[in-house]
Formats: sequence, C-alpha cells, structure tokens
Amino acid sequence: MARAGLSPQRLTLAGAELADETGFEQVTLSALARHFNVKPASLYSHVKNSHELKTRIALFALEELADQVAEAIAGRAGKDALTAFANAYRDYAREHPGRYAAARYRLDPEAAAASAGVRHTQMTRAILRGYDLPEPEQTHAVRMLGSVFHGYAALETAGAFEHTDTPADQSWAWTLDCLDAALRTRSTARPPHPTDSNG
Repeated sequence: MARAGLSPQRLTLAGAELADETGFEQVTLSALARHFNVKPASLYSHVKNSHELKTRIALFALEELADQVAEAIAGRAGKDALTAFANAYRDYAREHPGRYAAARYRLDPEAAAASAGVRHTQMTRAILRGYDLPEPEQTHAVRMLGSVFHGYAALETAGAFEHTDTPADQSWAWTLDCLDAALRTRSTARPPHPTDSNG
C-alpha cells in the first residue's frame, strides 16, 4: 500500500484494528509500518513514537466505548441502567479485546482529563444516582463497579471461565443481581443524623 493518504487518524484506526487482531501490547510503529507496507520512518511525520500511537488508540477506544455505553443506558434507570451499562462494557471487551485493553492504557494527567474517561465516570455516577447513594459511598461504588466489570471482562477474554460447565452468562447475571442488591442495601445504610439520638 502506498504511503499517500496516511494521517494520524488513519494510523489510529489501523492501530485499533491491529490491537484487536494481535493484542494491544503488540501495536508498535514497526508493526503498523508493516501493515501499510512502508518504512517506519514514513510514519514519524504523523506520530512521533509508539507511546503517542498507543495514546491515540486509547483515546479513540475510550470515546467509542463511551458512545456505546451512552446509547445503551439512554432512558434507563435503576437495575435496568446498571445492566445495560455493564453489558455494554462486556460486549465491547468481547468484540474488541485490543481496543478494550487500550482503554486501560495509562494516560498522562492532561490527556486523561481531556479524554472520554471523564464521560465514563459521569455515566457511572448517573446510574448510581438512581440508588440514592451519598458521598463518599458513591465514589466507593464507582470503584467497585469498575473493578468488577473490568475484572470479569479481563478474565473472560483470557479464557478463565472455559473450564467449568456453568455458563459465563449465568455467572454474569448472578454478579449483576448481587451488585444491584448491594447498592440497594447501601442506599439505606445511612449513618444516623446527630439530632436522631436521644442524648
């Protein structure tokens, strides 16, 4: 393929596709140069190094995933929103394992603040508002949901659930039921107000 027409956007998309095919860790400028049948030096006018390439792919994946999650949870609340949110993450991880891994790439503070990662947090908090959680409970819940969803997706895509007869879908549904129950319980576990005491 001729080098004409290369651009940062085209290299980012090609890198995202390559990540799904071979794994995000395998995406380098050299690998991308082989993909386009050009010399690595030809890419340096578009991206300066592999870190910039991976950062671009991470930002692309975060944006793409945020759009899918937003569409999934639109008009939903409570457990329906929680389930739609979780399923969007899981589906993206299964359909785009390399891009999903890219979304976990460590960004510098400035890039992270300008990324769609902010939207992910905002959408998580929007779901949790349906459970009426106060702070700092809400922050704890954001971290819990992220840990469970990402942990399950990582284990599933690595084939960790293929060695038992219990389908992964059943365990996933059970997990979401437990999360919903836990959040509902915490929403009522408020510390008593000082004026409620008889002292």
